[in-house]
Amino acid sequence: MVKGEPPRLPFFITIVDMLKKIPVRDVRVGMHLQEFCGAWLDHPFWRSRFVLTNPKDLKLILESPIREVWIDTSLGLDVEPDATGDYAPVETAETPRRDPPPPVEPRTSFSDELKSAAKICAMGKEAVASMFLEARMGKAIDPDAVAPLVEEMSNSVLRNPGALISLARLKTADNYTYMHSVAVCALMIAVARRLGLDPQQVSDAGMAGLLHDLGKALIPLEVLNKPGKLTDEEFTLVKAHPEEGYKLLEGTSINAMALDVCLHHHEKMDGSGYPKGLNGETISLFAKMGAVCDVYDAITSNRPYKAGWCPAESIKRMAEWKGHFDPSVFQAFVKSLGIYPVGAFVRLKSGKLGVVVEQGEHSLLRPKVRVFFSARSQAYIVPETIDLECSPEKIAGREDPEKWGIKDFNHHWLGDNA
Repeated sequence: MVKGEPPRLPFFITIVDMLKKIPVRDVRVGMHLQEFCGAWLDHPFWRSRFVLTNPKDLKLILESPIREVWIDTSLGLDVEPDATGDYAPVETAETPRRDPPPPVEPRTSFSDELKSAAKICAMGKEAVASMFLEARMGKAIDPDAVAPLVEEMSNSVLRNPGALISLARLKTADNYTYMHSVAVCALMIAVARRLGLDPQQVSDAGMAGLLHDLGKALIPLEVLNKPGKLTDEEFTLVKAHPEEGYKLLEGTSINAMALDVCLHHHEKMDGSGYPKGLNGETISLFAKMGAVCDVYDAITSNRPYKAGWCPAESIKRMAEWKGHFDPSVFQAFVKSLGIYPVGAFVRLKSGKLGVVVEQGEHSLLRPKVRVFFSARSQAYIVPETIDLECSPEKIAGREDPEKWGIKDFNHHWLGDNA
């Protein structure tokens, strides 16, 4: 210490003055929100740390179930001098203590999980769009910011995987790139669980899926969103996205295996993939998972130049591609989704047509099917859900809704969430 200089206070004492837990009634525009106290789905933002600049966002906080927040007064405004409240400073130089997460609810039905899944999809799209924008502006990417989102997606998949995975598959041309990342995140989580990976690895798999295509943020939008076939030059630009994404994420807090997925999710078992031409012996388990999940979501999604294939048809065709996927990973993928995945349109032996809404507990060939059309009378019937594990009914095969003149197919099983 320099002679005459006042003694310096220990670092943890200054932290006490910086971080405070306050009731939401004392939150005001200009504060830096460090953490919301409560469930992630209870607050209206995908981020948990940001400076509050919009009065409309403050109104959303006040109207939410959240009752307390942590603020950082070194990065934003403090409470008003005349505000009254028993503010709780942190006790160490660590970040605010998170409230323990609520226990994950036991497995729920498809219809019960749809509402939560719809909110997660919306916030996931917003998060990915925001990260793409930050990457285009040259800003640093913070994977930790989306960790709560990945955790919520993991919880949703645990409660009922079909809800989130099927919702994320439904995309428009405008949001395809962002929703593709959300869908691959959910699929990676499902496959990781099926493979018996530990909780941290499941989380890493989800993070890998969410960020695997970040390099596309640096591709010109006119190429990325082109409705027709790409030229050779344009395709070369697109093929650079794994390496560009790797550069964006290298040096961040992202797990090394998740970083590996970003770089190698387009590699193939026979060595014909890119960017490194790796083969089955040199591709990591996570990258093998990423390859399957990435392709499945791409071919089942509607694109400006091509309608997506039915989930069941996609599984069938992927199984026929030799040298593309790791057999054991693909098998785990099929077991996690089913031979007839949620959203597959099928015909039963009785002639009833319907959509798969949930997998069977004991058989990949006997899911729950919501029937609403008769092939014999070629007319709509009173909808009912048939559990094929408890019924003599069997699936006769896959069908195309357009063949039967069925319009707005997804509304017949997703309702307003379609």
